Amino acid sequence: MSISRTWSIAGLSLAAVLAVAACSSGSATTAPTNAPASDAPGGATAAPTADASLAGEIVIDGSSTVYPVTEAVAEEFQKANPGVRVSVAFSGTGGGFKKFCAGETDANDASRPIKTKDTADAKSEATMCQEKGIDPVELQVAYDGLTVVVNPQNTWVTCLTTDELKKIWDQGSTVATWADIRPEWPAEPVKLFGPGADSGTFDYFTEVINGEVDRSRSDYTQSEDDNALVQGVAGDRDALGYFGFAYFEENTDKLKAVQIDGGAGCVEPNRETIASNEYKPLSRPLFVYPSKQSLARPEVAAFFRYYLDNVNTYVDEVGYVTAPADILQKSRDALAAATAQ
Repeated sequence: MSISRTWSIAGLSLAAVLAVAACSSGSATTAPTNAPASDAPGGATAAPTADASLAGEIVIDGSSTVYPVTEAVAEEFQKANPGVRVSVAFSGTGGGFKKFCAGETDANDASRPIKTKDTADAKSEATMCQEKGIDPVELQVAYDGLTVVVNPQNTWVTCLTTDELKKIWDQGSTVATWADIRPEWPAEPVKLFGPGADSGTFDYFTEVINGEVDRSRSDYTQSEDDNALVQGVAGDRDALGYFGFAYFEENTDKLKAVQIDGGAGCVEPNRETIASNEYKPLSRPLFVYPSKQSLARPEVAAFFRYYLDNVNTYVDEVGYVTAPADILQKSRDALAAATAQ
């Protein structure tokens, strides 16, 4: 059975999706993986070794971008280890780190690295974890490319420069119509859709496009659920939004990807341009962060060993770009060091 984003979040009803779209940026969506696990895609995934002694619950939250990979891994792992329940949710990278650093979850999915610099207004995520005695273990698992999308009925936009993206999305932006971006475009209102402030996608986009994390206009439709953003752009000819590449790849019949000119010409997002970093500056790494404390439990350690050994199969199936062997080996080394007795 092919693992896809559509399949991964099929348990969410349309009503739930619309509800999430109407929520503020701090809302969380939970989808525990309690259903029976699916067959390994194409038989390519090594079945986890059944261990009757493994039991307990593993709680994971965080990035909606990383969610489908972690959910797929969780279902296969539970298939061989029915004594272990893995609950996977997505409240955004930042929202997930708040729970993780409070000791409420065992691991956090993240579409950006953990924040390590304190500011005058707030403590960093690393500091909050440290104060609670939580030691995060960084495991890079894949690459993704943030994709800027428009409605297929939009016939005038094929490429945007990073300067134009900044003009649209920067704090204090006065862009209200397409003609405000380029005068030859229609004087029709631009309807903007994007992730909320708890999203790692939001953090990454605002930093590389607007020059500062969290620096963004706020008058747009926000959601931590990328499927809600897909529906928003697909339903309005004058819409523009951004989210992870895999969500675009699952909805090519509903969306049109915009090429991005980062200074070297217009480049379309695809697996090849993302892996080569030709699609810049919107290519990015993806992570999972288990805590060292949770890894002391055998079921958690076994789960993340299986995760790293098989992640490339799931990454490929859900539309991301697989991490090189040396990156995955670095993650395996970090996991081994964290679980050494």
